[in-house]
Amino acid sequence: MDDGQFFSHVTAAIIYGLPVPSHAITETLHVSVTTPRRAPRGAGVAGHKLMVEQSTLRERNGLPVPDPVEVWCELAATFSLDDLIVAGDALLRRKSPLAESTRLDAAVAGAVNRPGVDRLRRALKFIRARTDSPMETALRLAIVRAGLPEPDINWAILDSAGTFRGFADLAFPRFHVLVEYDGDHHRTDPDQYFTDVDRLWAFQTLGWRVVRVNKTHPIPEVIRRIRTALNQ
Repeated sequence: MDDGQFFSHVTAAIIYGLPVPSHAITETLHVSVTTPRRAPRGAGVAGHKLMVEQSTLRERNGLPVPDPVEVWCELAATFSLDDLIVAGDALLRRKSPLAESTRLDAAVAGAVNRPGVDRLRRALKFIRARTDSPMETALRLAIVRAGLPEPDINWAILDSAGTFRGFADLAFPRFHVLVEYDGDHHRTDPDQYFTDVDRLWAFQTLGWRVVRVNKTHPIPEVIRRIRTALNQ
């Protein structure tokens, strides 16, 4: 790469470890420069010219990239609304977040003429902090779109003495219902599996109704189970 060039768009999102839909992952590298330089050209390269300050660039794993919020804004040109929400949630994730919600608010407010700006504005309304996985986001969106109350994310469960007993993926405190999504690591990681047994038992003994689902459950069935638990 020439001096002053940097990775951007989907390539930068992958470098940051943001969730990227499989159809967006190709062998093409997205490489950018700041205006008024000419966009890079070359085999296997998608060149871009961006209005960003050179001083805002940073290194991630030794690779030059823009600020993560700028990368999220770049994704709006090609990502669907839901993919953009998933990526936005990942920026504000519970563990090692890459940004704060105020940064996203400011970026969208300033994104007047950016490609996909309408999608950015719509996505911002649905982005929430403290998620742990893309499936948590997808499940939350499905719940809200089904007309159910919006659940709280990674809700801290306390016992009567105020002792912390664990986080629930999605929770409806008013109804004392929580939803747990089990990814493959809940099955393949022995430590996680054994911890889950005791953690969920503790939740149930404290009076919480637990709806436990995984990738084998179609969304309509998941919603049916959640609705049933909320109505009990």
